[in-house]
Amino acid sequence: MILVTGATGTVGGEVVRLLAGRGERVLAMTREPAKVEESPGVEVVRGDFDDPASLAGAARGADALFLLSAPGPWAARHDEAMVAAARAEGVRKVVKVSAIGTGEEREGVTVGDWHLAGERALRSGELDWTILRPSSFASNALGWAPQVLRGQPVPNTMGDGRQGVVDPRDVAEVAVTALTSEEHVRAVLTLTGPELLSVPDMAKVLGETLGRTVETVEVPLEVYRESLIAAGVDPGFADIAVDGSRTVARGGNARLTGDVERVLGRAPRTFATWAADHRAAFVSG
Repeated sequence: MILVTGATGTVGGEVVRLLAGRGERVLAMTREPAKVEESPGVEVVRGDFDDPASLAGAARGADALFLLSAPGPWAARHDEAMVAAARAEGVRKVVKVSAIGTGEEREGVTVGDWHLAGERALRSGELDWTILRPSSFASNALGWAPQVLRGQPVPNTMGDGRQGVVDPRDVAEVAVTALTSEEHVRAVLTLTGPELLSVPDMAKVLGETLGRTVETVEVPLEVYRESLIAAGVDPGFADIAVDGSRTVARGGNARLTGDVERVLGRAPRTFATWAADHRAAFVSG
């Protein structure tokens, strides 16, 4: 029995689908089970990271846990609560989604190590664990859809900084492999795509997929921060988001690894593949 947190999200939903397709018994955790349709092999259970009793109930009977908590200042509290519940309920293995660069010191830039406490909680006990540190998700480009549909340039807060943009489906496949095998125990896997891409690079690839040019527009970091706060984002979260963009612009996330290929036995998907598979999100009608 495998408990999946974040079961209605991009990565968690794919993990549920893949596990069920392999015949695994899955517990899909969500705060509102009534809004989720059950499917063969999948039992929907209630769990709220801010309700420890619900986490214990969700973990009861599970042998393994896929841990994905929403990024933000609350991540440490949520991860620690879920790991504590897993230990108390006898869960044997945890696969946690962290983030590339977690725990690293970057000169001149404050890095929000939201996932560091969760990583430490796993390392400090007897659980079998695997930590996944993905680079920027290709699916972040879905945030450009409103501009692309209107024929407007997409915002760029990272200049020409490049990243090893990774397809979330590859992250999910790696997670499933770690959850269902005895390989990669107590391993930290840094997951990237096969190429380094900047925002203009991604816009160019997307434009080629759509058969038209997709332009970008530079957004100053102070404007970016103000827009986040105006949208209701916590100022602390906004500061860390700005620092992240600054880090990328300075080349701080320009790295590729072979971990996806090592685990899956194939090359990671390209951004062009992701764009082609999600083309419908960027076209009207």
